[in-house]
Amino acid sequence: MSAAGGLVLACAPALALAVDRLLGEPALRWHPVAWMGRYLSWAGERLAPPAGHPPVLSNSRVFWAAALSWIAAAATIFVVSWLFQAWVLTQPAWLAALALGLFLKPLLSWAMLHDEVLGVERALAQSLPAGRAQLSRLVSRDTAALSPTQVRESAIESLAENLNDSVVAPLFWFALLGLPGAALFRFANTADAMWGYPGERGGRDWAWAGKWAARADDVLAWVPARITAALIWLAGGLRGGGALRAQAHRTPSPNSGWPMAAMALALGVQLRKPGVYTLNAGARGPEPADTLRTCAIGSRVVLAGTLATCAAMLCALI
Repeated sequence: MSAAGGLVLACAPALALAVDRLLGEPALRWHPVAWMGRYLSWAGERLAPPAGHPPVLSNSRVFWAAALSWIAAAATIFVVSWLFQAWVLTQPAWLAALALGLFLKPLLSWAMLHDEVLGVERALAQSLPAGRAQLSRLVSRDTAALSPTQVRESAIESLAENLNDSVVAPLFWFALLGLPGAALFRFANTADAMWGYPGERGGRDWAWAGKWAARADDVLAWVPARITAALIWLAGGLRGGGALRAQAHRTPSPNSGWPMAAMALALGVQLRKPGVYTLNAGARGPEPADTLRTCAIGSRVVLAGTLATCAAMLCALI
């Protein structure tokens, strides 16, 4: 790649973040992540066997059918993104930078996450049912019986985890592989969200159909999750990493525990998923001000991550 092409790529993350803040999410009919979701929904209905019915295929056949479907879609997305990026880089620099920023934007999302989490706190100020309803837009767990503290904990956890999935990880893979890398990660993360369940969901058994998608997302998010935790740690003004490592391993996920533990420690609060994990046990429960502090820390992480990505790509040209 020419130096001019590298310079254009290095500008794209900053442009994408500006578009994210100014314009928000594109309409669903134009959103590439929505296209990925439609494919995954269609394929999942054909791959995951109905729960409670006698299996038609063996577990290994279900696993490999789902794995090959994932690989075929991921390869298509990667190649199409690579061809588009290669063509864009032949255009005038100003047009190429703008186009890459616009097409990178749907592969990352911060403004909507930030506003949705603040919306949970505003809804809680009105009533507990309103807070639960707002939280259900962010999480897949049942919110009907959650207390105000648990609603707030879930919102904070969602923001911390999605800092990685929706911002840092796409930027990390963009820095390594350009637009194809960001698109590949976004597909893997969407597939994990839709297929990566250890058992039944939506009337289908995902134990084997979702295994490849779950492991692929774990691999692609492994380094970015730890970078996200480090950025939260720095943005929160913390020192030393021993406590973070200890807390991060308390969750069943190899990755999501890192940013969530970092946020719990940065805020000085306890975050829990009853029956699953407790982070920073013994600390106080989060209060309304902690939701605001979470969003402020998140904003600093996004800004630092974007600038670091641009700087790393510029340094690679030297």
